[in-house]
Amino acid sequence: DMRRWSFQLQVYFLSNRFRSHKSITEGSRSVVLDRVIYEDAEIFARNLFEIGNMEERDYNNYVALYNVMTEYLHPPDLLIYLRASMPTLLRQISLRGRDFERSISREYLEQLNRHYERWISHYTKGKVLIIESDNLDYVNRKEDFDRVMAMVSEGLQ
Repeated sequence: DMRRWSFQLQVYFLSNRFRSHKSITEGSRSVVLDRVIYEDAEIFARNLFEIGNMEERDYNNYVALYNVMTEYLHPPDLLIYLRASMPTLLRQISLRGRDFERSISREYLEQLNRHYERWISHYTKGKVLIIESDNLDYVNRKEDFDRVMAMVSEGLQ
């Protein structure tokens, strides 16, 4: 029941990502995260609100909490955004073969993709590296992996 539980679930994700982000930035090692706290509010909670699965009051409270929490975080040294077209996203989901992803509609993915594009175009907390990933296979092709690693190294300079 998404309407009933979306706020509670998003707060749970937010608190876990806050704890992880805080722990990482207070540590001395370099870390790569596949999801950042900013995505929770800017993409997923916003989408839940816009499609009617989160009440406006809950969404506004969530965003207020998110804003307070993120004031205390040091942003990533480099935010890497792997931009992909819809056909690429659908192919990657299919290749992963996760049962829970099979029921995700194309419309829902398109909504998330629009939110990601809007968010990344307005991200100002730090450096951003946008990698056009439609023609890359950095998992199976060493030359693509090396190319991505060179872009990341350059972005960290």
